[in-house]
Amino acid sequence: MMYGATHDRRSFREMEIRKITKQDADSFWQLRLEGLQQSPTSFSSSHEEAMLLSHEQVLKRINEAEDNYILGCFDEAGELVGMAGFMRETSLKLKHKGFIWGVYVTQKARKQGIGRRLMEDIIRRAKELPGLMQISLSVTSSNLPAKRMYESLGFVTYGVESNALFVDGVLWDEDLMALQLL
Repeated sequence: MMYGATHDRRSFREMEIRKITKQDADSFWQLRLEGLQQSPTSFSSSHEEAMLLSHEQVLKRINEAEDNYILGCFDEAGELVGMAGFMRETSLKLKHKGFIWGVYVTQKARKQGIGRRLMEDIIRRAKELPGLMQISLSVTSSNLPAKRMYESLGFVTYGVESNALFVDGVLWDEDLMALQLL
Protein backbone atom coordinates (compact mmCIF):
# COMPACT_ATOMS: atom_id res chain seq x y z
CA MET A 1 0.00 0.00 0.00
CA MET A 2 1.48 3.36 -0.99
CA TYR A 3 0.97 6.56 0.97
CA GLY A 4 2.05 10.12 0.41
CA ALA A 5 3.26 11.80 3.57
CA THR A 6 4.64 15.21 4.24
CA HIS A 7 7.25 15.85 6.86
CA ASP A 8 6.88 19.54 6.21
CA ARG A 9 5.21 21.50 3.44
CA ARG A 10 8.37 21.52 1.32
CA SER A 11 8.96 17.76 1.04
CA PHE A 12 6.85 14.91 -0.27
CA ARG A 13 7.69 11.29 0.41
CA GLU A 14 6.21 8.12 -0.95
CA MET A 15 5.83 5.55 1.77
CA GLU A 16 5.11 1.88 1.17
CA ILE A 17 3.46 -0.22 3.86
CA ARG A 18 3.76 -3.96 3.40
CA LYS A 19 4.48 -7.17 5.25
CA ILE A 20 8.09 -7.62 6.25
CA THR A 21 9.57 -10.70 4.59
CA LYS A 22 12.59 -12.79 5.40
CA GLN A 23 14.47 -10.73 2.78
CA ASP A 24 13.90 -7.70 5.05
CA ALA A 25 15.34 -9.49 8.11
CA ASP A 26 18.44 -7.32 8.48
CA SER A 27 16.51 -4.05 8.14
CA PHE A 28 13.80 -5.31 10.48
CA TRP A 29 16.29 -6.37 13.12
CA GLN A 30 18.24 -3.11 12.95
CA LEU A 31 15.02 -1.13 13.44
CA ARG A 32 13.90 -3.44 16.24
CA LEU A 33 17.24 -3.01 18.05
CA GLU A 34 17.03 0.76 17.57
CA GLY A 35 13.56 0.79 19.11
CA LEU A 36 14.63 -1.32 22.07
CA GLN A 37 17.59 0.97 22.68
CA GLN A 38 15.92 4.35 22.02
CA SER A 39 12.59 3.58 23.72
CA PRO A 40 13.30 0.95 26.38
CA THR A 41 10.10 1.70 28.33
CA SER A 42 7.98 1.00 25.24
CA PHE A 43 8.86 -2.68 24.94
CA SER A 44 8.84 -5.70 27.21
CA SER A 45 11.92 -7.03 25.40
CA SER A 46 15.31 -5.58 26.21
CA HIS A 47 18.06 -4.46 23.85
CA GLU A 48 20.59 -6.56 25.79
CA GLU A 49 18.57 -9.78 25.35
CA ALA A 50 17.77 -9.05 21.71
CA MET A 51 21.46 -8.60 20.91
CA LEU A 52 22.00 -12.25 21.86
CA LEU A 53 19.64 -13.63 19.20
CA SER A 54 21.13 -15.35 16.17
CA HIS A 55 20.20 -14.54 12.57
CA GLU A 56 18.22 -17.80 12.46
CA GLN A 57 16.23 -16.78 15.55
CA VAL A 58 15.46 -13.42 13.94
CA LEU A 59 14.25 -15.17 10.78
CA LYS A 60 11.89 -17.33 12.87
CA ARG A 61 10.23 -14.16 14.20
CA ILE A 62 9.30 -13.09 10.68
CA ASN A 63 6.06 -14.76 9.74
CA GLU A 64 4.23 -13.85 6.56
CA ALA A 65 0.92 -15.51 7.44
CA GLU A 66 -2.41 -13.76 7.07
CA ASP A 67 -2.88 -13.61 10.83
CA ASN A 68 0.69 -13.41 12.15
CA TYR A 69 2.96 -10.83 10.56
CA ILE A 70 4.99 -7.66 10.92
CA LEU A 71 4.10 -4.65 8.81
CA GLY A 72 6.84 -2.32 7.75
CA CYS A 73 6.78 1.22 6.44
CA PHE A 74 9.48 1.83 3.83
CA ASP A 75 10.44 5.33 2.71
CA GLU A 76 11.06 6.44 -0.89
CA ALA A 77 14.63 5.08 -0.70
CA GLY A 78 13.37 1.68 0.47
CA GLU A 79 14.58 2.19 4.05
CA LEU A 80 12.48 0.63 6.80
CA VAL A 81 11.36 3.51 9.04
CA GLY A 82 8.45 2.01 10.98
CA MET A 83 6.96 -1.30 11.99
CA ALA A 84 4.13 -2.96 13.88
CA GLY A 85 3.46 -6.63 14.57
CA PHE A 86 0.16 -8.50 14.66
CA MET A 87 -0.51 -11.97 16.00
CA ARG A 88 -3.77 -13.84 16.28
CA GLU A 89 -4.35 -16.21 19.17
CA THR A 90 -4.45 -19.82 18.00
CA SER A 91 -6.34 -21.81 20.63
CA LEU A 92 -10.00 -22.58 20.08
CA LYS A 93 -11.24 -20.41 22.95
CA LEU A 94 -8.97 -17.45 22.16
CA LYS A 95 -8.75 -17.27 18.37
CA HIS A 96 -11.40 -14.55 18.28
CA LYS A 97 -8.62 -12.22 19.56
CA GLY A 98 -5.44 -10.79 18.13
CA PHE A 99 -2.83 -8.45 19.54
CA ILE A 100 -0.51 -5.75 18.29
CA TRP A 101 3.10 -5.64 19.41
CA GLY A 102 6.36 -3.88 18.64
CA VAL A 103 5.04 -0.61 17.23
CA TYR A 104 7.99 1.68 16.51
CA VAL A 105 8.81 4.55 14.16
CA THR A 106 12.38 5.78 13.87
CA GLN A 107 13.01 9.28 15.24
CA LYS A 108 13.69 10.86 11.82
CA ALA A 109 10.37 9.62 10.42
CA ARG A 110 8.09 10.65 13.28
CA LYS A 111 5.32 13.24 12.96
CA GLN A 112 4.42 11.93 9.49
CA GLY A 113 1.49 9.71 10.48
CA ILE A 114 3.44 6.49 9.92
CA GLY A 115 2.38 4.89 13.22
CA ARG A 116 -1.25 5.69 12.45
CA ARG A 117 -0.98 4.27 8.93
CA LEU A 118 0.57 1.06 10.24
CA MET A 119 -2.22 0.74 12.81
CA GLU A 120 -4.94 1.49 10.25
CA ASP A 121 -3.53 -1.19 7.96
CA ILE A 122 -3.46 -3.75 10.78
CA ILE A 123 -7.06 -2.89 11.68
CA ARG A 124 -8.14 -3.18 8.03
CA ARG A 125 -6.44 -6.57 7.68
CA ALA A 126 -7.89 -7.75 11.01
CA LYS A 127 -11.43 -6.94 9.88
CA GLU A 128 -10.89 -9.28 6.93
CA LEU A 129 -10.02 -12.26 9.16
CA PRO A 130 -13.04 -14.52 9.69
CA GLY A 131 -14.05 -14.78 13.32
CA LEU A 132 -11.66 -12.14 14.65
CA MET A 133 -13.60 -9.94 17.08
CA GLN A 134 -11.04 -8.02 19.10
CA ILE A 135 -7.54 -6.58 18.90
CA SER A 136 -5.60 -5.74 22.04
CA LEU A 137 -2.35 -3.99 22.84
CA SER A 138 -0.48 -2.59 25.80
CA VAL A 139 1.16 0.81 26.02
CA THR A 140 3.25 2.43 28.72
CA SER A 141 0.79 4.55 30.71
CA SER A 142 2.99 7.64 30.45
CA ASN A 143 3.25 7.43 26.63
CA LEU A 144 0.48 9.94 26.02
CA PRO A 145 1.03 10.48 22.26
CA ALA A 146 0.71 6.74 21.57
CA LYS A 147 -2.30 6.40 23.88
CA ARG A 148 -4.06 9.31 22.14
CA MET A 149 -3.39 7.77 18.73
CA TYR A 150 -4.74 4.39 19.84
CA GLU A 151 -7.82 6.03 21.36
CA SER A 152 -8.44 7.98 18.15
CA LEU A 153 -8.50 4.65 16.31
CA GLY A 154 -11.16 3.30 18.69
CA PHE A 155 -9.05 1.47 21.28
CA VAL A 156 -10.39 1.67 24.82
CA THR A 157 -8.43 1.17 28.03
CA TYR A 158 -9.85 -1.77 29.96
CA GLY A 159 -7.22 -2.01 32.66
CA VAL A 160 -3.82 -0.99 33.94
CA GLU A 161 -1.04 -3.37 34.81
CA SER A 162 0.84 -1.73 37.65
CA ASN A 163 4.60 -2.16 37.62
CA ALA A 164 4.46 -3.96 34.26
CA LEU A 165 8.04 -3.05 33.32
CA PHE A 166 11.18 -2.55 35.37
CA VAL A 167 13.65 -0.45 33.37
CA ASP A 168 16.84 1.04 34.80
CA GLY A 169 15.56 0.80 38.37
CA VAL A 170 12.17 2.39 37.62
CA LEU A 171 8.77 0.65 37.55
CA TRP A 172 6.41 1.54 34.69
CA ASP A 173 2.67 0.89 34.41
CA GLU A 174 1.05 -0.23 31.17
CA ASP A 175 -2.45 0.51 29.94
CA LEU A 176 -4.22 -2.50 28.46
CA MET A 177 -6.31 -1.44 25.48
CA ALA A 178 -8.70 -3.21 23.14
CA LEU A 179 -10.58 -2.49 19.92
CA GLN A 180 -13.84 -4.35 19.35
CA LEU A 181 -14.25 -5.26 15.66
CA LEU A 182 -17.93 -6.24 15.90
